[in-house]
Amino acid sequence: MFRPPRGTRDFLPEEMIRRNRVLETVKRVFESYGYDPLGTPAFESWEMLKLKSGEDVINEIYYFKDKSDRELGLRFEMTASMARVVASKRDLQLPFKRYAIGPCWRYERPEPGRFREFYQADVDIVGSSDPMSDAEVLAVAVDCLKALDFNDFRIRLGDRRILEALIEVVGIPGEKSLDVFRALDKLDKIGEEEVIKALGALGVDKETSRRLLELTSLKGPPRETLNAVKNLLFGREGYQTLCDSLSGIVEYAELYGFSQYLTVDLSLARGLDYYTGPVFEVGLAGENVGTVAGGGRYDRLIELYGGRPTPATGISLGIERIMTLLERRGFFEPINTVTQVFVASTAALRKEAISVARRLRGAGLSADMDLMGRSLANQLEYVDKKGISLAVIVGEKELREGCVALRDMRQKKQVNVKLEDLVKEIRARLPAES
Repeated sequence: MFRPPRGTRDFLPEEMIRRNRVLETVKRVFESYGYDPLGTPAFESWEMLKLKSGEDVINEIYYFKDKSDRELGLRFEMTASMARVVASKRDLQLPFKRYAIGPCWRYERPEPGRFREFYQADVDIVGSSDPMSDAEVLAVAVDCLKALDFNDFRIRLGDRRILEALIEVVGIPGEKSLDVFRALDKLDKIGEEEVIKALGALGVDKETSRRLLELTSLKGPPRETLNAVKNLLFGREGYQTLCDSLSGIVEYAELYGFSQYLTVDLSLARGLDYYTGPVFEVGLAGENVGTVAGGGRYDRLIELYGGRPTPATGISLGIERIMTLLERRGFFEPINTVTQVFVASTAALRKEAISVARRLRGAGLSADMDLMGRSLANQLEYVDKKGISLAVIVGEKELREGCVALRDMRQKKQVNVKLEDLVKEIRARLPAES
């Protein structure tokens, strides 16, 4: 018996129906904000993928060589591919607002809500440095989660430039900033003592490490916390400017209606090396599956890929974690099929049944029919087990009267319906979610 590779899964129809409904909901929210879809390859140049990804992520990329000995890797997220496209297409209208929904791959230890093959749903804005752009991608994520019945989420908001300033305040050389970011990014997973060990491996003594953790432990309501940051950095060159982006995001968050979920958290770093300013993560209260969305600003990535200097920001929704939480909370109604109606008949009336099925499909309904040569009774038994709510029974007597029988499989009731009225009658009886 062959099984899916470790960290991957098969999805039976009932599972795919649930996933597709989530993805359709997310897509609908994305498009409501004016984002257009962008498709890029599942694998990219190895050199491109590892550029500004960070050592931890590089170790997780699925790497391979093709038959021409080219070094390639499976994408581990979709931002790098988007940046490559923007760098090469210099005639794009700005701002370029794109969404992407698809699978990504990372070779990491599977755990609840985390797999080696996983789906992400991203939105990005290219060309705007205004904090309104950062606030908008957060608003998109908030609206997606609300559309999926989540209301108990929290948004952590930080800024890498403020972190860099705090790193300098405690006396750690600036060239070690990226390594320090990677260590701080693991704080929630491994705890303070392990972070201190990681910083020690970078040559940072324990006293300095503890001082840095003390400074970055500052978190709380946005306005009060930002005032505390300004006091902390008072007198340093450009200290006021360092807080302007976060202040702007907080102001726009009030206009977008999600400020009540915000917490400024100076320890937030995010794991990828390409972030250059504000970073953010969305989690759910009391859940242990990690963040359900995260992102930030990356103003130098497109230039790094050969494009013009171009500001950009974005956020990614973790579909696997969202699915885990929705199933845990009983969000989904039991459903086994997308089929709305089954056309049943005896073998002698198969031609007439095909004609009826074509009529229904032409009207935009999902219609199935017997392909196994079953008796009429066995067809209806199949329909019942499959969970199809309606059956059209094509019989000789009914056809002579220009009718078919329409059976409600849930209520076990049956009525004769004129062929010309069949579509209307079916639509009137379909469950609301159909």
